[in-house]
Amino acid sequence: MRVLVPRLLAASLLFAFGAHAATSPPPPTPKRMVSETLAGQPVNDPYRWLENSAAADVKQWIDAQNAYTEAAIGAMPLGKTLSNRIRELSITSTTRSSPTLAGGTLFYFENTPPQPQPVLVAKAWPDGKTRTLVDLNQGDGSTAITAYWPSPSGRYLAYGTAEGGSELTTIHILDTNTGKPLGDVLPFAGGGTTPQALAWDADEKGVTYARFDAPAAGKPLREFDAYLAHHVIGQPAAKDKVVFGKGYSHVAEYILKEDAGGKATALLANEGDGGPAEVYLREGNGSFRRVLGREADVRAASWVGDRLYVVTFAGAPRGKVVAIGADGKATDVLAEGKGAIQHVTALGDGFLVVRSAGPDWWADQYDARAGFVRRVPLPATGIAIGGVAAEKGQGKALITYAGWTQPTHWAEYDGATGAVKTIFEVKPAADYSKVRVTRVEGTSKDGTKIPVTVIAMDGTSPNGKRPTILYSYGGFGIPVTPGFIGANLAWLERGGVLAYANIRGGNEFGEAWHEQGQKTRKQNVFDDFYAASQALIDTKWTDTKHLGILGGSNGGLLMGAALTQHPEQYRAVVGAVGIYDVPRHETAFANGPYNVSEYGSVSDPVLAKAMLAYSPLHNVKKGAKYPAVLLTTGANDPRVAPWQSRKFAAALQDASSSGQPVLLLTRMNAGHGIGAPFSQRVGNQALAMTFFATELGLGE
Repeated sequence: MRVLVPRLLAASLLFAFGAHAATSPPPPTPKRMVSETLAGQPVNDPYRWLENSAAADVKQWIDAQNAYTEAAIGAMPLGKTLSNRIRELSITSTTRSSPTLAGGTLFYFENTPPQPQPVLVAKAWPDGKTRTLVDLNQGDGSTAITAYWPSPSGRYLAYGTAEGGSELTTIHILDTNTGKPLGDVLPFAGGGTTPQALAWDADEKGVTYARFDAPAAGKPLREFDAYLAHHVIGQPAAKDKVVFGKGYSHVAEYILKEDAGGKATALLANEGDGGPAEVYLREGNGSFRRVLGREADVRAASWVGDRLYVVTFAGAPRGKVVAIGADGKATDVLAEGKGAIQHVTALGDGFLVVRSAGPDWWADQYDARAGFVRRVPLPATGIAIGGVAAEKGQGKALITYAGWTQPTHWAEYDGATGAVKTIFEVKPAADYSKVRVTRVEGTSKDGTKIPVTVIAMDGTSPNGKRPTILYSYGGFGIPVTPGFIGANLAWLERGGVLAYANIRGGNEFGEAWHEQGQKTRKQNVFDDFYAASQALIDTKWTDTKHLGILGGSNGGLLMGAALTQHPEQYRAVVGAVGIYDVPRHETAFANGPYNVSEYGSVSDPVLAKAMLAYSPLHNVKKGAKYPAVLLTTGANDPRVAPWQSRKFAAALQDASSSGQPVLLLTRMNAGHGIGAPFSQRVGNQALAMTFFATELGLGE
C-alpha cells in the first residue's frame, strides 16, 4: 500500500536533465561490523550504523546517495519526455473517492489535478449543492486528511489530519451546517502503526476514538498500547476517559462500526496487522462485551438492520456471513459460496456482498432472508469494486468501481429493479480504447496456478523482448486489484507492457490464499512471483533482458527477495519503502511488532530461521551479478524504517559485479506514501518509469 519524491526534487519534473550519468562508483559506505547469533546462526551486520538517522555521518551518506542517484536519473534520455507525458496524463477531470452517507448527506473526497490534496465535501443526497468542508491545500500541500467520520444525522463531522507523510493523526470536529470548527482537537489519534478509529454517540454529544498516550515532556511518542477513549464535545482532550484497551495488547489495532443511527457500535480488535479480529458490542453503559473470539477468524463486519453481519473464515476459506444480535448470539446467515467475500453492506432490508476470484470482482444482492436476488450488473471482468455507500432502510446504494481502462465510476444501484445508473465518472486525459487486457498463468513451485494480467496497446504482440514491468504485493491479505492504469499509458504508448500478478499473501481467493503466504510459508510468495515472471517469458511477452519488476512496502520485500533469489531473471528492479532486513524490522522499529502476525517473531527459532532464509539483506552475495536497482524511501515513514533501504542499498552496491547501477533516493519530507501531494505522486511515477525506460530499452 506508495508515493515517492525526494527532498531535492521539489516538484515532479525538476530532474537535473543536464547532469552526467552516474558512471563512477557509488559513494563509499564504511563497514562497521556488528556480530550476533540468531536462531543458532551467526549474523554479521556491517551496516547497522546506518540505522541512526540523527548521526552526522549518516546524514552525509544520505546526501551523497541522493546526489549520486539524481545525477544518474537526470542523465537518462527519456526522462524529460516521460515526465511531461505522465504529468499530462495525470491531469484528469475532477476525481471523487471514499463516499459515505449519513442523515441524507453524502460526504466524499474531491480532487481536481494538479491540486495537491483532495478536499472534503458534502451534498444533500442525491441532488444537493456541493459544499466544501475541509480544504488543506494551503502551503506546500504536505498536510493531508487521513480519514473522516460524519455524525449519525450528518450535522457534525470529525476528520483527521497528518503532516509530512508521518500519518500521526490529530482529529478535528466541525459543524457541517456552518462549516465552522467546534474547537475540539484530539491529538495522538493513531496513524502509522495503528489505524485511526472513531464512532459517534447516538446523541452526537461525544465520540469514542483510538489514541496513544501523550508522550512525557521531552520524550518521543511511543506508538504502542493504543486504546479507546471517550471525548465529550466541548471538553479538553485531557479529560477524555479510557473506555477500552488499557492492557489489551502492545500492538492493538481497532475498527469501530456504528449502525446508521449511532445507537449501536461494534468493535473489531486486532493484535497487529494481518490477523483475525475479536468482535465486541458496546453496552448501554459504554463498556464493550466480547461476542466472538479470534477462533472465528473474522476479517470484516457491517451493520444490517439491527444486527451486525460478520464475515468469518473459520471453516470457510472463502468466507461466510453470520449475524450477531443484541444478545450477542451468532446466527448463520450466508454459507460460503463462489468467490472470496471482501465486504458486506446493507441494502434496503437485505444486503450486498462484494466478492473476488483472483482479478475478477462482482457484487451479489440478497434479501432479508439471505435469498439470492441478482448479480449487480456491473462490467463482468477487468474492474474492482471499491466503496459501497447506503443508508438504513434505503433501497438504493452508491457503488464505486474502476478498472484497468476505466477510471473511477460511481453507479447508483436500485435494489428493487436491478437498474444501474452512472452518476459520476472521471474523464481521463487520453483515449484508452486501444488498450488490450489479456491473461496468462504461471505455475508455482508447489503447483499452484498464478493468474497474471497482461496489458498492452492494440497491435503490441508478444515478440519475446517487449520492455515489461511486473508488479505484485503478496501480503497482509491485501489483494492486487484491477485499477485504472492512468499515466502508465505513457509506458504502453511506446511499446511497453504492464503485468500484474495475483500471488499468495493477498486475499484474492480468500483467507487460505493469504495464509499460504504468511510466516513459515512466506517463501510461497516469492515462488509465485518467480512463476509469474517466467509465465511472461514462456508466453513470449518478454525475456530476462527486458523484464523489470516493481513493488512497495511488503512488495518492496518481495522485490528484495526476487532479486537476491533469482538475480539472473530480471534486468531492472524498483523497490519502494521496502523491508529488506526482516529480523531487524521487528526488533528495531516501532511498526515491526505490529507485523508479527504476518511474518512471525524472531523470538521463535523456527520463524527466525525462515526469515533468515529469505531476508534480502542476509542473502546478498559478494560478486553476484545483480540487476539494475532503484530503491526509494521517505525520511518520515512510520511503517517501514528508512534505514531498511539504506542498508540494502549499501550491501548491493558493495556486492554487485554486474556493472549495473544500484541507486537510492531518500525523500526528506515524505513518509510511506499515505497522503502524499499530487507532485509527489507524479514524481514517483516519472522516476520509476524513467529508470525502467533506460534499463529495459523502451522505444524512443
